[in-house]
Amino acid sequence: QVQLVESGGGLVQAGGSLRLSCAASERTFSTSDMGWFRQAPGKEREFVACINWGGTITWYADSVKGRFTISRDNAKNTVYLQMNSLKPEDTAVYSCARGWGKKTEDYGSWGQGTQVTVSS
Repeated sequence: QVQLVESGGGLVQAGGSLRLSCAASERTFSTSDMGWFRQAPGKEREFVACINWGGTITWYADSVKGRFTISRDNAKNTVYLQMNSLKPEDTAVYSCARGWGKKTEDYGSWGQGTQVTVSS
């Protein structure tokens, strides 16, 4: 089973930027669709973005469209989430997973997550 490790989280002021990375352990990563989700305290996990295996098709939640960009480097077995114009409501644990769609049940092989905190 593929292992996913997220990194790049941290504390940032509102309006700032962060880039998250998700490194996969298997070469099959290059044929896997990948997604990012987030979970704020007391809330359910919610979809952020996903990207197809070739990096040619992306899908974003309305709440992050125009501010976040998902991308991937199959040579490095890594998917990225560039987050710009961050808002306090973006504060959450961000996790990557293998799959496609807006529902958590569409995904498997979840990472452990990385904390993003946006101060006002």
